[in-house]
Amino acid sequence: MSENAERYLNHPTFGMLYLVSPAGEGRDVYATLYAQKMFFLVVLEPRGAQFEVIPYMDARYHAEMHLARCRRSKPLEFDSWQELFKQTFI
Repeated sequence: MSENAERYLNHPTFGMLYLVSPAGEGRDVYATLYAQKMFFLVVLEPRGAQFEVIPYMDARYHAEMHLARCRRSKPLEFDSWQELFKQTFI
């Protein structure tokens, strides 16, 4: 799976979440699929996932940092990540 492929998780309380951006250190930022108002820092583990609710601005910061890294090191993936950023935060 490419890094920018769509990924979804099922949260036990809030339902489907979609990948907003990698956050580094084995963590990813996900958002609720329908409301797009709640953001989670997620660590996938062999026996499940850890979900930590994070504020909107923290989620946006992680996504902006990922865009900056993509612009430098993965220009072919930049456009798709930038479109996802716009859909989520603008």
